[in-house]
Amino acid sequence: MNKILHKQQLSDEVFQLRVAAPLIAAERKPGQFVILQLDSDFGERIPLTIADADAGEGSITLIFQTVGKTTHRLAALRVGDSIANLLGPLGRPTHIAKVGTVVGVGGGIGVAPLHPIAQGLRQAGNHVIIIMGARTKNLLILEKEMRAIAAEFILCTDDGSCGRKALVTEPLKELCARAPKPDLVVAIGPPIMMKFCAETTRPFGIPTVVSLNTIMVDGTGMCGGCRVTVGHETKFVCVDGPEFDGHQVDFDNMMQRLRAYKKLEDQAHAQCHLDQEIQRRQDAAR
Repeated sequence: MNKILHKQQLSDEVFQLRVAAPLIAAERKPGQFVILQLDSDFGERIPLTIADADAGEGSITLIFQTVGKTTHRLAALRVGDSIANLLGPLGRPTHIAKVGTVVGVGGGIGVAPLHPIAQGLRQAGNHVIIIMGARTKNLLILEKEMRAIAAEFILCTDDGSCGRKALVTEPLKELCARAPKPDLVVAIGPPIMMKFCAETTRPFGIPTVVSLNTIMVDGTGMCGGCRVTVGHETKFVCVDGPEFDGHQVDFDNMMQRLRAYKKLEDQAHAQCHLDQEIQRRQDAAR
């Protein structure tokens, strides 16, 4: 059992939990994730990236968006409650090295897995530039934390409600055109964002790493749900990744496969909110 030490709501559908997990905190590396199960005997297993860790406290930080039934149940837990099963760290860690100038691009909830990677790259002695983007100001997360890491910080929103009104690819292209150009780009966010970040860097020949964690299901390589095509080869995100060369990923195939779950996710999301509203009205009537 892993006790919840801290809980914070970062935006309408995004929550942050700090959870007691001393062994995972001691061993985790940037880019790795955990598998979480709320019920000890039966229940959905969900993979979540480790957004941060404190080995001294023996805790890890998880940031997630409420999508289906399990993430809504997770969001309903309180400080002092426990998570039945937590397995990790899993996945291949990010290759952290001093390469020079690194641009980290985080879109929406993708800022959470980018955070520990940016930390590691800065600690390795790199000049880290951060581009953060979201549809609107209310969906921005970890801005303070990312500003603290960045030597240069660029904030974009689609609607211009905060920072620059632009897609993240716009400042990314400007940075790629600099002399000297960046030595590495790490882009994490919605698949469509990662696809166009990779297409932006391709003409400049800048190595580009993407994280495909959004397609993971089981997290152990057994279900095959996270099957993707990278460089004309089949890879499994949870065991071969979650990070890959963005110029080699077949994003169109990945996005097509992700849409296979979309209807079920939307139904579960709507049902959870309906159940919450019914419960709220019942409590108010008492």
